[in-house]
Amino acid sequence: MATRQYQHIHLLFRLALVSVVALGASRVVLDNLRNNLLWPGSVEISTRHRYTVRVPIEVSEQEAIEDGCNVFDGKWVWDNASHPLYREESCPFLVKQTTCLRNGRPDSFYQNWRWQPNSCNLPRFDGLKLMEMLRDKRLMFVGDSVQRSMFESMVCLVQSAIPSGVRRSLQRIPPRKVFKVEEFNATIEYYWAPFIVESISDHATNHTVLKRLVRLDSVAKHSQEWQAADVLIFESFVWWMYKPTINATYGSIDNIQEYNVTTAYRLALETWANWIESSINPQTQKIFFTTMSPTHLWSWEWKPGTDGNCFNETRPIEGSYWGTGSNLDIMGIVEDVLGELKIKVTLLNITQLSEFRKDGHTSVFGERKGKLLTKEQRNDPKNYADCIHWCLPGVPDTWNEILYALLLQDYRVQ
Repeated sequence: MATRQYQHIHLLFRLALVSVVALGASRVVLDNLRNNLLWPGSVEISTRHRYTVRVPIEVSEQEAIEDGCNVFDGKWVWDNASHPLYREESCPFLVKQTTCLRNGRPDSFYQNWRWQPNSCNLPRFDGLKLMEMLRDKRLMFVGDSVQRSMFESMVCLVQSAIPSGVRRSLQRIPPRKVFKVEEFNATIEYYWAPFIVESISDHATNHTVLKRLVRLDSVAKHSQEWQAADVLIFESFVWWMYKPTINATYGSIDNIQEYNVTTAYRLALETWANWIESSINPQTQKIFFTTMSPTHLWSWEWKPGTDGNCFNETRPIEGSYWGTGSNLDIMGIVEDVLGELKIKVTLLNITQLSEFRKDGHTSVFGERKGKLLTKEQRNDPKNYADCIHWCLPGVPDTWNEILYALLLQDYRVQ
């Protein structure tokens, strides 16, 4: 019985993953078409004036994270006074997939929850202060489409704080997206690498999860784009979980073997860790690793006896909760590999806090294959709800609030 249940869960996860991967490729194609039609290579907001005033970076006692405080241990509190930190309609860089309100979602409650650590307070996100910290620097997110949401969230958080007299642009150069704030000579970037190591899925538009083939011992092609970045935030999970096994090479590219996913993930992460050790300068570069973003595919996990998913959910889960979609073996591998590094890599442990947010997914208010769902599809949430990706503003903003707090803390102790 347990085996049949596991197989059923894994089949549903595979079907969900196939649909959202197709969605991701379609989004990139549409992005490129939009660039070619509207802005040759970029979306830009420009003005006649330059913003040259330097913002002093002073970290007050209220902004400092207290020693020993675990910012990932806390609870969600209702706060419609300070959250959301930006408005959906105010960020021209949001893609249609994440604009749930515009796409017809009837409630906006998912925007008004604030993460409150148990032992301290997070500093309020200050986009200008972040840009001052990033002056003449590059911050880059690396990973899959969930990591792309974190990038888009960060862009909107910064965009909402920058005065109108500051020139900024978003350029799409697949597999990269580059948001640049000219007056700070700073960029916030995204790089598509769903497995972190090299794979046949590395093309930004021409990829499929159905035929995964991973080079477990190589990041050489990707790392050429990473190595000059000053702040790197890595993430890789959902593409590994399509099946319990994966085709991969290690050593000779002609020797393709079938690996257990957890074995392959460890080898891939060790390859990445070797690159970190050999290529990163800890004096000038900061490295983060984001843990898995949870899914909410089966409502029976938080409400026994039901047979739904994240559709129509409007409140976070209360009490202890860990969903089937989050893999403890993968979490253990991440902790093991990072624990063996001699160079500091900060773990952004967003999994548990995001587990509570069954209400934050795009559900039926996103896209599939580059198009908004039809009325018929929206009326069939069991088959069409996306319970992997997140609405914006929403949960990924909290991930960035925590990232900002940690960057601010590092700056304070320098």
